[in-house]
Amino acid sequence: MDLIVYLIDIVIHLDKHLSILIQNFGSWTYVILFIVIFCETGLVVTPILPGDSLLFALGYLAAVGALQIEILVISLAVAAVAGDTTNYTIGRFVGPKIFGRFLNKEYLNKAHRFYEKHGGKTITLAKYIPIIRTYAPFVAGIGNMAYKRYICFSVIGGTTWVTLLTMSGYFFGDLPFVKNNFSVVIFTIIFISVLPGIIAYIRERRKTA
Repeated sequence: MDLIVYLIDIVIHLDKHLSILIQNFGSWTYVILFIVIFCETGLVVTPILPGDSLLFALGYLAAVGALQIEILVISLAVAAVAGDTTNYTIGRFVGPKIFGRFLNKEYLNKAHRFYEKHGGKTITLAKYIPIIRTYAPFVAGIGNMAYKRYICFSVIGGTTWVTLLTMSGYFFGDLPFVKNNFSVVIFTIIFISVLPGIIAYIRERRKTA
């Protein structure tokens, strides 16, 4: 329970926690953020790490001068693509062996259905859907998707995802309404991010009803 309360507090006061991180680690903050985004996209066991809300908050902090927007966009886009590639590689070479032991099979099934429906575009579109963006590269690896084709979609998805969310925070995060209602904005971003998954779940329930 204490852990849940702590995680909620981090989400509500994400800007303050990031400010403390920057104060304590300085330039090393970029390395820490790189690792977070890399793990969020590259490790199938860490789909709950912040993604959309984190990028928006970082853009806001860059707007007020706490971080450099150029370094953020470039480094985190590289982190997202590198994470995707790692995830794909794990799925291709070791996924079948650990599939039934450590992973939530239902998440993988959802990612697989999403991948089957949208084809190669899944790798790009999945970047905007939490959990799916973590599992889609893994499933692409299990499905032996051609790497040259895969990496093209990965670069497009990772770059546009990081740029769009970070620059949104950069240009809109410093607006009075956003600054005064930052926690509401963060929760709205999280809700919009998970909305496609909610809609898909409702549609599945209606089909089986």
